[in-house]
Amino acid sequence: MSGLVLKLAPKERVLVNGAVIENGDRRSRLSIVTPDANILRLRDAIHPEDANTPVRRVCYAAQLILTGDVDPKEDRLAMLRRLEELSQVFTDPDSRSSLAEATNAILNDNHYRCLKALRTLLPREERLLAIRPS
Repeated sequence: MSGLVLKLAPKERVLVNGAVIENGDRRSRLSIVTPDANILRLRDAIHPEDANTPVRRVCYAAQLILTGDVDPKEDRLAMLRRLEELSQVFTDPDSRSSLAEATNAILNDNHYRCLKALRTLLPREERLLAIRPS
């Protein structure tokens, strides 16, 4: 994750290698220079009970790797399978591009980029589920 820049709002919290860090009263910018640091903005975190759709479940799985709760080497194949399953549903070019980016990120052990790519699918998934016949 070398070169990651976090821009934090006042009082925003971020998880860095298992430690919760809270920003002060003003906006700030942090440069993360340590490779392979596990970083998650808590405002972007998906709670377990909210991982109730296919994309949210895969995002949550990526999040568990970022928080250090799951070993990325042990979960690599499972993540690739989940991404393959999503590719069976999201067939438009933009979604395919996001899934390809997420897949490449997993293969390169860049789980932050994987989560970022997957989050672009959340609005599409919401629209698909909203028009689904009941």
